[in-house]
Amino acid sequence: MHILFVNRAVIPVFAYGGTERVIWDLGQALVKMGHRVSYLVPSGSHCPFGQILEIQAHLDWQSQIPDDVDLVHFQFNPGLDLTLDRPWLMTQHGNSQVGELLPMNTVFVSRNHAQRHKAQCHVHNGLDWSAYGPAELNKTDDYFHFLGKAAWRVKNVQGAIDTCLQAQAKLVVMGGDRLNIKRGFRFTWSRKIQFMGMVGGETKFAVMRRSRGLVFPVRWHEPFGLAAIESLYFGCPVFATPYGALPELIPAECGVLSNRQSELAHAIRHSSFDRETCHRHAVQHFNADKMADGYFQVYERLGQGEVLNTEQPCMSEPASPLPWLNNDH
Repeated sequence: MHILFVNRAVIPVFAYGGTERVIWDLGQALVKMGHRVSYLVPSGSHCPFGQILEIQAHLDWQSQIPDDVDLVHFQFNPGLDLTLDRPWLMTQHGNSQVGELLPMNTVFVSRNHAQRHKAQCHVHNGLDWSAYGPAELNKTDDYFHFLGKAAWRVKNVQGAIDTCLQAQAKLVVMGGDRLNIKRGFRFTWSRKIQFMGMVGGETKFAVMRRSRGLVFPVRWHEPFGLAAIESLYFGCPVFATPYGALPELIPAECGVLSNRQSELAHAIRHSSFDRETCHRHAVQHFNADKMADGYFQVYERLGQGEVLNTEQPCMSEPASPLPWLNNDH
């Protein structure tokens, strides 16, 4: 089968995982299975295992699809009225607006994500763990970490900071700065909190290898949570809120879920988790090969003329803000 991925961002972009890393790893895994992949993406992209085609903004999608492509996989909504001469689907990677309609053949990235869109079809994200290097599970330093775009209030970096201060634990923040004025003024005085700004690649991996855990008290329904599975790969338990897909990713033996700051702080101070168990959970359940197998089953359904969801997917409730109880101690 020849699959064409269509994305509006340049690939590869590996700083924070995200859509580009996922579709890169998905394509590579499909090639290992014996399929062909191509990417229809903006100028500046490159890929050693698949053909790169540059998006032509003045042309419609149909005229940009090579004749030998069997199926088109959009990574954004190309429009409800799109008609192609071969099967197509889209993956919804983020949260939609309430009332926003999506195509019938939309795949979501978690069960919760699908349910909140009144849909059924989902495939969990997976990653190529060989690109992350060794986990080094027996080597830790005395700090926890936060990973995410701290300027997004729903990521609740302030909650992560306050939780670690209550737990008398050090925190390394990846994805934000000590002074933030983008979404209201925030300045963190404590030297127990280290800010690294926007980092990725080996710098990010090095922090997670030595971290004692991810502190991730998000205040929205997380569509998936790549930060969580990346942290688990490095043996880091996850201390997070129980929103969105996070309960699907984090079993009791791999972390603590609560929307109460005091409960997460207590867990950070007193809980003990087996790092090998955390690592094994990520490797077994959220790898790129498993993701590729899940998507190929979806591709086969489309090839047989099936429709992926029973009704038009549509977000049924706001994704945020969700409760964060920081005054219960």
